[in-house]
Amino acid sequence: MVQIKTEAQHQAALARIEELLPLTWGDNVPEDSPEKLELALLSDLVADYEDEHVPLATPSLIDTLRLRMYERGLNQQKIAALLGISAPRMSEIMNGKAEPSLALARTMCQKLDIQPEVVLGL
Repeated sequence: MVQIKTEAQHQAALARIEELLPLTWGDNVPEDSPEKLELALLSDLVADYEDEHVPLATPSLIDTLRLRMYERGLNQQKIAALLGISAPRMSEIMNGKAEPSLALARTMCQKLDIQPEVVLGL
């Protein structure tokens, strides 16, 4: 089975993917073109390598809150109201000056669909 085993191979595969991307753009490139097939194979190999060797960091609570605010079209005042806290308290949390209480953490998980490990910083 072919696989990427070293960081040097990983970097070479990423560089080749960058070369292939412009060659596979557009509707007039057939799905079975050699470039598209190579791109698909390299992409799978890189994904397998990264799944094993490049752990994803858990997003921060602040980043996750900003994402939920964007997704739901909320500002800090509206998200504070949704969570049942004051706007100044929400501002403290968003600026990293305060942590949510356990009760607020539970509410964030329930009302904003945020994983507990993100809310609790685990």
